[in-house]
Amino acid sequence: MNQNHVTETATLGGGCFWCLEALFNDLRGVEKVESGYSGGSVPNPSYREVCTGTTGHAEVVHITFDPNIISFRELLEVFFTVHDPTTLNRQGADAGTQYRSVILYHTSEQETVAREVIAGLEAAKLWDAPIVTEVAPFTAFYPAEEYHREYFGRNPDQPYCSIVIEPKVARFRKQYLAKLKK
Repeated sequence: MNQNHVTETATLGGGCFWCLEALFNDLRGVEKVESGYSGGSVPNPSYREVCTGTTGHAEVVHITFDPNIISFRELLEVFFTVHDPTTLNRQGADAGTQYRSVILYHTSEQETVAREVIAGLEAAKLWDAPIVTEVAPFTAFYPAEEYHREYFGRNPDQPYCSIVIEPKVARFRKQYLAKLKK
């Protein structure tokens, strides 16, 4: 690999990690997307534990990206178009703190960008309700169990995938055609 190759990490939660993983995997400049858990207090939580809502963790995607191809700001611009940042602890039928909208920043620059993007969206009044996306420091990431990884790609005919994720992916690909991997 090129010695000048630089990567950064973004950790975002916006509902079910299956959806976010499927979407961010398609973006040019995104090198790796891992589904998992972050933002809570319990080390190495299981999916069952996270689903109880008692661990404090959110379902998140841990994104490794090349900032020379796609910026953190651009990732956030996508993030805010693929989920509803105005619903507290809920995305569609998925309810609980594990489905909250959250940006777990890795650097002070990411925190600044996150707050700027949110302020810009609030000023633009794109939603009827205020943005409730949590902006908090990243502390740890725990990968999801193997069966959750690449879920949409491996299970396209599963009802949740075909009914919920596939339409979202189709809209996303149409909207971000210029930013997709070839």
